[in-house]
Amino acid sequence: MCSIMGFSKKTYTKEEIRPYFDRTKSRGPDMSRIIETPSGYLCFHRLAIMGLTEAGMQPFALDGDYVICNGEIYGFRPLKRQLSEKYAFKSGSDCEILLPLFHEYGLSMFSRLDAEFALIIYDSMTDSLVAARDPIGIRPLFYGYDKDGAIMFASEAKNLVGLCDEVCPFPPGHYYAYGKFIRYADLTTVKKYTTDDLETVCHSIRNKLIAGVDKRLDADAPLGFLLSGGLDSSLVCAISSLILGKKIRTFAIGMDKDAIDLKYAREVADYIGADHTEVFMTRQQVLDSLEEVIAMLGTWDITTIRASMGMYLCCKAIHEQTDIRVLLTGEISDELFGYKYTDFAPSAQAFQDEAKKRVDELYMYDVLRADRCISVNSLEARVPFGDLDFVKYVMSIDPQMKLNTYNMGKYLLRHAFESDHLLPDDILWRQKAAFSDAVGHSMVDDLKAYAEEKYTDEAFETLRRKYDYCTPFTKESLLYREIFEKYYPGQAPMIKDFWMPNKSWKGCNVNDPSARVLANYGASGQ
Repeated sequence: MCSIMGFSKKTYTKEEIRPYFDRTKSRGPDMSRIIETPSGYLCFHRLAIMGLTEAGMQPFALDGDYVICNGEIYGFRPLKRQLSEKYAFKSGSDCEILLPLFHEYGLSMFSRLDAEFALIIYDSMTDSLVAARDPIGIRPLFYGYDKDGAIMFASEAKNLVGLCDEVCPFPPGHYYAYGKFIRYADLTTVKKYTTDDLETVCHSIRNKLIAGVDKRLDADAPLGFLLSGGLDSSLVCAISSLILGKKIRTFAIGMDKDAIDLKYAREVADYIGADHTEVFMTRQQVLDSLEEVIAMLGTWDITTIRASMGMYLCCKAIHEQTDIRVLLTGEISDELFGYKYTDFAPSAQAFQDEAKKRVDELYMYDVLRADRCISVNSLEARVPFGDLDFVKYVMSIDPQMKLNTYNMGKYLLRHAFESDHLLPDDILWRQKAAFSDAVGHSMVDDLKAYAEEKYTDEAFETLRRKYDYCTPFTKESLLYREIFEKYYPGQAPMIKDFWMPNKSWKGCNVNDPSARVLANYGASGQ
């Protein structure tokens, strides 16, 4: 991870912007730089992952232009060899190819990138900033306008709070140039479904996921793996272990008294021969970390905060006790293949519409969680299920195939790896437990109980009415909103809504985001 900021005008001095930029120094603790352009500033905190020498420090410059990028450009080596015929390179950094690409292809460069990125280019020809973000929004980017109406960009919302009145998330799959936001990529709008049969679909899922994992194992810094014991992270770990051909380092977390998934994570780790570490957390740790986690996340959403507690504390332990710098995770599978609640989808088209909505909004929920929990601990997240080719293909599968007509959620993904025996059968075919519950049901119960103690019924009714936008509807949601407003006053619209099952579907009109409240949860949490 790295942290970037860009200012199109010098409304503020370099000294004035430094404290705002340093709010995200944990994203890039290795080196820092602020440079002046003729009209503004570019700021960069570096976490060295590719090209570890000082030559890989940004901004990179070319003929008066500059670029700063928080990202990983997959397959950059063949591109670099091609560009080397015309351009000289000084480092092993993947991001050094960006300005040559800009000079060769202009704004069409973004649709050519296989990458997770947020970047800012200073274009000397127009004395202006160009900014862009990857199609899913795996790397964070925000923007706002200063008191003179000049645009500024930053990796996190916290960088901009106090510099502009309204902080806005930069839309994924867009670039900003010459005063306009333009969409360059749309992974979720499907004009025509693939006609592949079930076995061909599953074969393609298998091959594309393996390719997505493979390219994310390229790092000059030490790799680690988050292993919950669920299907998605277990597949990522098993595939990685096979490709690398060596013992990988895996990490799992659970509550000290009722961790549901730790035994499954241990089973997977033993099966693939991983060097496995278990991290335990207590009720007091969860409550003591709550405010810090919400301040770090920049959200008031219930399920995002719940799921962040375990992830944050696990990554904190990794940062403090190991030399790991890069973590592979299992996010984004649910949005593509379905959750427990999508078993209630009334039709194939409803399933597809829900998948599109969830993938389009990932940058506000699960992807935000993974980025902040990992980056605040000076680590980098890589998300194989977010591979662009993989996402585009899975979205193009006829949704009739993705409906749970097999009495087993995510059947296509499970069947895709059935004959490989990369995982024990009881893991491959195990029903899903929600991550925020899988660390132990007691964690969510503790948070609810804490909120219950904090507010009387009368206080809850009075305080929640202060918020017109996405009004808190439980004491827990009020607690989170009040902490959020302390750090991000008036910025609640950064998040579109509470992450909840689709209430218009029969069986999904619930008042809690946990899959535990659904009728089909069954034995998931055991």
